[in-house]
Amino acid sequence: MAPARRRGTTATALLTLLLTATACGPVADRQQPRELRVGFDSRDGSLAVWPPRGPLAGDAAVTAAVTAAVRDWRSPVDDRVHLPTSGILYAGEVDGAPLALVAADVPGESASWLLQLTHDGDRYAVTRATEYTDPGYLVYSDVLPVQTTDGRRYLTSARVQRLLGPDGKALTSTDGLTEPVDVPACQAVAVTATLRSTESLPRGRAADRLLDLGTGTADPRYPLVRDESGSGKRALAGLDTCALAGEEGPFGSIPRRIGDRDAPRSVPSSWPMEKVAVRTLGEVALGGGEPAELQQLSWETATGPMTAVVYRPADGGPAVVSPADQASPLQTYLLPVPGQPLVVLSWRATRDSSLSVPPGTPRLVDRPGLTVVPEPARKETFSLAGSGKTHYRSVGGR
Repeated sequence: MAPARRRGTTATALLTLLLTATACGPVADRQQPRELRVGFDSRDGSLAVWPPRGPLAGDAAVTAAVTAAVRDWRSPVDDRVHLPTSGILYAGEVDGAPLALVAADVPGESASWLLQLTHDGDRYAVTRATEYTDPGYLVYSDVLPVQTTDGRRYLTSARVQRLLGPDGKALTSTDGLTEPVDVPACQAVAVTATLRSTESLPRGRAADRLLDLGTGTADPRYPLVRDESGSGKRALAGLDTCALAGEEGPFGSIPRRIGDRDAPRSVPSSWPMEKVAVRTLGEVALGGGEPAELQQLSWETATGPMTAVVYRPADGGPAVVSPADQASPLQTYLLPVPGQPLVVLSWRATRDSSLSVPPGTPRLVDRPGLTVVPEPARKETFSLAGSGKTHYRSVGGR
């Protein structure tokens, strides 16, 4: 089975992943294994990237019990795990309770899931399940999030030489699992891995940056986002990531569709994967009040680029964010500013571009590439003409 296409040029994308014959071919081996493998058959040269971890990794009874729980688990769209291409990454006791972590391959969705299992009476049960946002094998990643009673921890691959927590200090780990990390519920914080020299990365990597969107991130949303340039940390500073992840927020507002139906229990199509960034659109003064900064937030998802707008009041009050909008020549955003909901229209201004708004619509802000109007009571259509083509967008009337 070949790994799904990866986005971006990251160190992990250079990994040569060697799978056993059982894991390669759709049904190459009729005698499918009845139990999960312990560890994962991946190599970076001679290095085993995900060897078995934890004091219970060699316990046959634990392996059987974890396998039974994973076999019974179903994804939100009722797909099951393919055992031959999945593996137990960790099995041990953490915070006084048994813990198992499984990299689960779900071929029906071309997806990878991180399953977290704990003891439920005399058996194991899946208590947390997050879908790896970047299409492809979860084991391409070098840092995996784990939530325990004592807080966030991270399980690291054998390529990780050092992992820095949000405070910039190195985290101690035992068998690949770090100590508890102080991660807020609704605030993005950075973790940075140093990767050792391997065949795929001869010089190693000093700073493999990730953003943790907070422990309030609800399953099945994966809380880690790649942040190679560090732009995401700057873009999300001071923003409530729980609000960003909500059904009306940028990261949670576009539901995933499977076939011709929405899949509300699945990860939203607007969920971020990497390349979170922000740019300033300008200042907006409403009703003679103090100017507020208007920003455009952008990020990459598994289905393509998304954008939203952020309204940051000058008095330091809570920021207001719009739902996501997929990349379009004319971007339109509904911005729920308390007492004065707005429509923000943004485009790349050229000599030929010209925006038309419905008759009688007041323009609160009107400058090249940016127009802000009150949200209309009923659906209205705006158009952008230029370069021989006109683009139409309808908004309002919620």
